[in-house]
Amino acid sequence: MAEELGKIEKLPVENFQKGRKLFFVPVIYLGENSPEDYIQKFNRYWEQVEKQINELSLKLGEVNIAYHELIAASGEEGAASLKDLDSPGYKIVKACLDKKARFEALEDADLLTEFMDWSRCLMLGLQNPTVISKIYESYAESVKKRKESMARKIDETLKENEIGILLMRENHQVQFPSDIQVFYVSPPALDDIKRWLRERERTAGGETDKE
Repeated sequence: MAEELGKIEKLPVENFQKGRKLFFVPVIYLGENSPEDYIQKFNRYWEQVEKQINELSLKLGEVNIAYHELIAASGEEGAASLKDLDSPGYKIVKACLDKKARFEALEDADLLTEFMDWSRCLMLGLQNPTVISKIYESYAESVKKRKESMARKIDETLKENEIGILLMRENHQVQFPSDIQVFYVSPPALDDIKRWLRERERTAGGETDKE
């Protein structure tokens, strides 16, 4: 069970067990032509994430290892790939690396490209139900293998009493090893963004109904 940061702030350090720990940061991306009010919430979110990671580090210790979705390389190569990805989480990962944390590949390259290719197939606007069903089955299998691979990589690389940080979309459904204490970084701006997105969906749905 992941601990929300707002809850752990009130507890002394000795309340936490020794062992492996993982700070989970939901990755929020900025789409093209995003409206100004969303951009403000987006920027506020990442500012608050950075602040909360610093608070966690003061209480529990510095991050030893960093992981980021969509990156299948470790070390300097992985960090360079993350920079090229233009992820909003790069600044946070870079700060950890500057403090001697290591960057570890989260993804298996073959499984990642398989997942991405099946995802593209599903977006092609196919018409035949049999074809759609087969593609979806293959897509679902690729998702399953990818999640299992991620959990295995974290288990193999996060050593005893180390602290890791994982930046990934919130609905990842990866089952972390049971001995890892997961701390869910959830700043107030995350709820603001979720409300904004829900309202936008409702507005779009209402306009569609009128048409």
